[in-house]
Amino acid sequence: MGGDTRVGVDVGGTFTDVVLLMPDDELVTAKVPSTDDQSVGVISGIEKACEEAGIDPSDVDVFTHAMTVSVNALLEENGAETALVTTEGFRDVLEIGRQARPDLYDVNVDKPAPLVPRRRRFEVEERTAIVGVRVAPDEDEIREIARNVRDCDAESVAVALLHAYQHPENEQIVTEILREELDVPVSASHEVLAEFREYERTSTTVVDAYVTPAIDAYIGRLEERAETLGVPVPRIMQANGGIAPASTVREHAVTTTMSGPAAGVVGAAETATGDLDGLVTFDMGGTSSDVSLVRDGEVERTTNAEINGRPIKTPMVDVNTVGAGGGSIAWVDAGGALRVGPQSSGANPGPACYGRGGTKPTVTDANVVLGYIGGSSALGGELELDVEAAHDALSRLADEAGLDSALDAARGVFRVANANMTRAIRSVTVERGHDPRGFGLVAFGGAGPMHAAALAEGLDMDSVVVPHACGVLSAYGLLAAAEKHDSVRTLRSHLSGITLESIETTYDGLTEDVLADVENPNDAIVRRAADLRYVGQSFELTVPVGESFDAEAVAGRFAEAHENTYGYTMDDPIELVNLRATAVVERESLSVSYRTAGGARKGTREVFFGEQFHEAPVFDRVGLDEGQTVEGPAILEQNESTVVVPPAWSGTVQVDGTLTLSGGDDE
Repeated sequence: MGGDTRVGVDVGGTFTDVVLLMPDDELVTAKVPSTDDQSVGVISGIEKACEEAGIDPSDVDVFTHAMTVSVNALLEENGAETALVTTEGFRDVLEIGRQARPDLYDVNVDKPAPLVPRRRRFEVEERTAIVGVRVAPDEDEIREIARNVRDCDAESVAVALLHAYQHPENEQIVTEILREELDVPVSASHEVLAEFREYERTSTTVVDAYVTPAIDAYIGRLEERAETLGVPVPRIMQANGGIAPASTVREHAVTTTMSGPAAGVVGAAETATGDLDGLVTFDMGGTSSDVSLVRDGEVERTTNAEINGRPIKTPMVDVNTVGAGGGSIAWVDAGGALRVGPQSSGANPGPACYGRGGTKPTVTDANVVLGYIGGSSALGGELELDVEAAHDALSRLADEAGLDSALDAARGVFRVANANMTRAIRSVTVERGHDPRGFGLVAFGGAGPMHAAALAEGLDMDSVVVPHACGVLSAYGLLAAAEKHDSVRTLRSHLSGITLESIETTYDGLTEDVLADVENPNDAIVRRAADLRYVGQSFELTVPVGESFDAEAVAGRFAEAHENTYGYTMDDPIELVNLRATAVVERESLSVSYRTAGGARKGTREVFFGEQFHEAPVFDRVGLDEGQTVEGPAILEQNESTVVVPPAWSGTVQVDGTLTLSGGDDE
């Protein structure tokens, strides 16, 4: 056998997913329950996959990892005690934010509390204007601030000075002294996000400082456990859809905020091909569902993300998340309406059907009552289901909602969860000018393939793709992801008045920045882009830039992007706002062999579709042969997930084990 043995591990809210790719292209998958210290579950998952593959963990050549440490810190607000150092008079930028409210017509709506309370926000007397430094900081004052930071027991510090994106000299002085005086991480805005817009730059820098101690400590524990097990130091998935060395991520923690969802989208793009306008990726796990787009083979990215109400401007895969997962709890609101999520039962105790003491009804319990998951199913390959407990939980929900039976409650939960996910899909397609009927729906996650066909029917989509490793696709995506590093710098000017020298000088600096983070710079390709807008507009569009900057060609790309996004163009002057560079080191394409286990037919089960139960055949998915077609209604089970094929749908097994579902016409 020649080639590397690769392992990818993705930590979710309920399960930790593992994919092991052997040198002979055999794919081995595993699921284990997620643990409070995620590194424990990661190592357990690697051990399980290696045991199943019949290899020693020390045989692993490449270890790539996605985790939820940083996003959990933001969602649960349990990150580091952070201090902020900023320009005199700008102490409250973080709290003032923007004038936009989360709910425009709710005068009482509450904004999220700043991650840094006012008592830990410190001002330094300095001033930088667009033209350069006006007032340099006093070193004695900075050292006094350092003493105050130490006295307030801060565990991390963010530095965001006015106009540091353009002239970082003052911020460099402040940062250097604070790093000398303090024994805690210091995040500087010119290093985190050298881009204009004071609030967003400050917010992103604070987020970086807020999650850095947690990321640093977690990766340290994981490296120790990996060394003990004999596997390599992990490479980490970033929110931008690219991987990076662990050492780089420890210095740029904010880049990990959407690590897991990004890996899933990369895996979907790697797996699904065809004559479609694009792909809608649909990842339904235990806690939430993530939806994204892939167009022209490229994963959609954004620099305008928010997590828990906090803006983060670093590039990341454009993922829309809703609180509807397999573990989402169903409940009845004050008006008697049935709701699903965002509260989740998590991994422990989990849904009632897990038999671990959970009593609240969840989407997974509803799927059990509907017959989509049966008593023969074993989630994660090891968790036996308690069907009676699921019925009991849905019966209690039916009583509370005034419904006749557990079945009625289960049907309601299924429809409400699907409605939540349909809205998410519409938000990335219809609301952005894309017709979902021309897209394929790539379904993955532990629960995604159970709901995919029903969602596709509701959106008039007639093509669903379920990858072979659908239950662990985020982990699979880790094996395929390229190394990727981003940098941005603001350079505001009318496009017609910019000089080529200033453009190239800025790009040279950006290129130097991104190549400094690459493991092997000689292997990297640097891609250039620019953010532009019509003069007077508030927001920009990003367009690619070639190796040499051609203003006329860039203007044409901007006009095309504006037409596609907003439906019109203008004759107004175009303003250049930011320049961007991305260093990419592509990885060798994955080659996966599908090997049928034989003996596909497992029996039959009563499964509910439409208004009645159907006697549906149940198959072991890995027992299906390449080219075999299964007509619905049918259930296809595998360790990590279950595929539901409704009536009027059929599924065909492709050469790599991917299942393509087609149909959707009414009977």
